[in-house]
Amino acid sequence: MPSAGVEPAHIDGISICRMFNQARRGQPVPKRLSSDHDPLFRFHRWRANLRILDIEELKSVPFVPRSHPFIERLIGTLRREYLDQTFFWNGLDLHRKLDRFATYYNQRRVHVGLGGRTPFERCDTTACQPANLQYFAWQSDCSGLFHTPIAA
Repeated sequence: MPSAGVEPAHIDGISICRMFNQARRGQPVPKRLSSDHDPLFRFHRWRANLRILDIEELKSVPFVPRSHPFIERLIGTLRREYLDQTFFWNGLDLHRKLDRFATYYNQRRVHVGLGGRTPFERCDTTACQPANLQYFAWQSDCSGLFHTPIAA
């Protein structure tokens, strides 16, 4: 007899394809895609989607999280610096907050590995100008979780 409660949400092949296509919207189709051995990536529709898009799937080494060091670092940074300190109500709220964090992370947060520059500065993008240290103010990012100096 089915329970009267709400069925738990599950992800199937259609859902994972939809999420992938939404994530890459506005981007060129990649030639290769790296994934782990999660059962999500074994769905027939997922594999068919990759075949149709002519994307080669590269699998990580099982039980070796260091086989994807850049992704692992990004996920760790995202969790430590943002998700562990932020509440979200639903998927839409989370998506909106992650977009704000991505803007902060790429345009205003300096990275030690980039010599104290932001990714935008490294790519010579002029979206952000250096603050004049004589006249500056603090700009609030991600609902006040971070503050960065801006020219006043």
